[in-house]
Amino acid sequence: MVSRSYSNLLELASGEAPPPPSIGPRRLPRVMTAAGIISDLDSDTDSDSNSDTGSASSRPRTIVVANHLPLRVRPDCTSPIAGLSFSWDHDSLLLHLKQDYQNAPPKTDFLYVGCLREITELSMVDQESVANHLLESFNCVPVFLPGDLLGRFYHGFCKQYLWPLFHYMLPLSPDLGGRFERNLWQSYVSVNKIFADRILEVINPDDDFVWVHDYHLMVLPTFLRKRFNRVKLGFFLHSPFPSSEIYKTLPVREELLRAVLNSDLIGFHTFDYARHFLSCCSRMLGLSYHSKRGYIGLEYYGRIVSIKILPVGVHLGQLKSVLSLPETENKVRELIEQFWNKGRVMLLGVDDMDIFKGISLKLLALEELLKQHADWRGKVVLVQIANPARGKGKDVTEVQNEIHTTVKRINDLYGWPDYKPVILLDEPMQFYERIAYYVTAEVCLVTAVRDGMNLIPYEYVISRQGNDKLDQVLLANGSGSVVPKKSMLVVSEFIGCSPSLSGAIRVNPWNIEAVSDAMDYALNMSEGEKQLRHEKHYRYVSTHDVGYWANSFLQDLERSCKDHSTRRCWGIGFGLRFRVVALDLNFRKLSMEHIVGAYRRARQRAVLLDYDGTLMPQQGSIDKSPSARTVEILNKLCGDGKNMVFLVSARKRETLSEWFGQCENLGMAAEHGYFLRLKRNAEWKTCIQAADCSWKQIAEPVMRLYTETTDGSTIEDRETSLVWSYEDADPDFGSCQAKELLDHLESVLANEPVSVKSGPHNVEVKPQGVSKGLVAERLLAIMEEKGVSPDFVLCIGDDRSDEDMFEVITTAATGGMLGPDAEIFACTVGRKPSKAKYYLDDTAEIVRLMQGLASVSEQATSSSEVD
Repeated sequence: MVSRSYSNLLELASGEAPPPPSIGPRRLPRVMTAAGIISDLDSDTDSDSNSDTGSASSRPRTIVVANHLPLRVRPDCTSPIAGLSFSWDHDSLLLHLKQDYQNAPPKTDFLYVGCLREITELSMVDQESVANHLLESFNCVPVFLPGDLLGRFYHGFCKQYLWPLFHYMLPLSPDLGGRFERNLWQSYVSVNKIFADRILEVINPDDDFVWVHDYHLMVLPTFLRKRFNRVKLGFFLHSPFPSSEIYKTLPVREELLRAVLNSDLIGFHTFDYARHFLSCCSRMLGLSYHSKRGYIGLEYYGRIVSIKILPVGVHLGQLKSVLSLPETENKVRELIEQFWNKGRVMLLGVDDMDIFKGISLKLLALEELLKQHADWRGKVVLVQIANPARGKGKDVTEVQNEIHTTVKRINDLYGWPDYKPVILLDEPMQFYERIAYYVTAEVCLVTAVRDGMNLIPYEYVISRQGNDKLDQVLLANGSGSVVPKKSMLVVSEFIGCSPSLSGAIRVNPWNIEAVSDAMDYALNMSEGEKQLRHEKHYRYVSTHDVGYWANSFLQDLERSCKDHSTRRCWGIGFGLRFRVVALDLNFRKLSMEHIVGAYRRARQRAVLLDYDGTLMPQQGSIDKSPSARTVEILNKLCGDGKNMVFLVSARKRETLSEWFGQCENLGMAAEHGYFLRLKRNAEWKTCIQAADCSWKQIAEPVMRLYTETTDGSTIEDRETSLVWSYEDADPDFGSCQAKELLDHLESVLANEPVSVKSGPHNVEVKPQGVSKGLVAERLLAIMEEKGVSPDFVLCIGDDRSDEDMFEVITTAATGGMLGPDAEIFACTVGRKPSKAKYYLDDTAEIVRLMQGLASVSEQATSSSEVD
């Protein structure tokens, strides 16, 4: 049966769960049972309690999850394992990260979870046989998918919709990429659920790390996090992440964002991809991020989701091994004879046959080179290796036809019987053959219009470094006694490896003339310059290999998960909007029964209330004045002789006087506590010495400058402070401008007696020493002067400015301002890191609480009047 933990997750797309596919046995065979296997995945036991079981594993383990296992499969009628034979896929990145991983004690085991490539559907008996064999022989756990579901998932949603969109291709018409289809999205979610079930059968949630790879499995983190709130989970995206303007066209944009945010660490190849992701989180979910000591963190319901930026590297061991093969050496001799000995200079392109690799644009650039530089005719040859396309469809066929047509035209125009300017190799090629082309190519051209990473330039640099045997081969066909180590790269600005190759010639692949000029420049560059650029590239590529990448990611994943055991975790939300709240062990929801009981028992009470975001929601109505219900509640609280109630706000005193003029005994603090009055008819007093506001003449012109350049921003001039607000501005631009304004104001006001603070969607300048904590101290001091020691203190607020109040009242008991039996309730709005001990979910709960306390006071007042 399907676990009830997931019952609502498959209903997210249409409100109706698709029937579970027939995928064979739900559990791995008994022989696959290993230390840490979950005994009963279908129980309703709390996820956190399940994860507390002890581990019998002797050393840490990383579960690597990807769409495909790093295995090759071929039919073998002599094999007892479903007529199939299996071997490692030595071209797989997942295998490279294991082989090249810089192991540190204790040694890490790797377990792989994924599908098998190009395998027909197997019977349930064969599935069990294959699963047993792969676990025992390869430490792999296969995921079996029916052919129709696999087609809708991979060739449908992944390759025809999500992949083009992530490469900046909008589905403006059915011919341009695939349109979003709800049934394909349901298949995508279903496959991610199947992957989750397979992982849950082998995971030890206390000790194992889970590393999910690429866009095929973006909702998998939600399924895993829902089952085990403290799962140690990393996700790495190997494709580009588009800008928010592209990404927000995705109908399920929030579901995917929230699913990925259920990871502990999210990795990207470049800063651009990470920046686009963070921008989407800001614009669509209202989340903010911060950078601390080199780490980027995104706060998400009390959890800090870390962002990792590091391009993947190549497997040096494999490359050096292939460079040393006799086959490679023989192929290099063959290519030298074919090109060098005939006076030809080889330009090399190695790309997949798809619409984003820019092969046609590269061919047009070569045509331009031959047109503009006749001296290169008969000398330059572009060898274009075209790997088979990974996807299917009309666009792939069109690309193939266009490439063949362009190649024929160029060869007809500029070729002759023993010379072809373009050699197109679109048949499957052995890896050693590709390496041989790298060794003999003078320039490598990687001009994709959009690509996630692309390791071709890295492979080219390592291959051009060569080895002693290849040097002898090259010396025999060249001049001199030393082979110069040189490599020239022309790379697109739009590929992930471009930022790390500072010595490459970067081009806009759409600019045919610029690419042609780059080819000419690379061919004519001096030998010394080529060698210097190669040395620079080789130093980077050789020290940032796939092992360095894997080690760095897993170290950061461990760091990101280190505080799991010190946090209280529980899940909230339905479907793919599920997320985990992680809070301090002592942080809990304020119980209505608990506080009402304490309120009834109290002899003297002190109540401090923030207004905006606490009694009144921050967002929603434009009119922020209090409702009649709010005023009535405050009047009831103030009418109780045991209470001293203070409203603490950042607003002007005139505004507060107008809004709460009906509240006779309500104390109010305006402008964060600079102004204070004890009751309606009392005079306003200042908490600190009267401030000199001459600094406004300096600050206001600066704020006005940023207001003029930031559409939607405003300035509020209060009596003692200035506030620049960007609540209605573009969130990314507003946040950027706010940081710049903060630095600018701190600089020009460095010698003034003011403090510059950033708040939610604002930057405020106010006199030094003014804070809401000062109001709390003043209230307790006033009560002490009256000979009253409160035994009940309630303080409620929602933002950073209220944290000062929380700190004052929680330390008041130890400081002697309160009696040892005083009950203190510091409460924030929403579950988030805070100095408060308690929280309530939203302003509606705050109002209900205050109404409940007001009812107790009203009953007590009525009883005393009767007596």
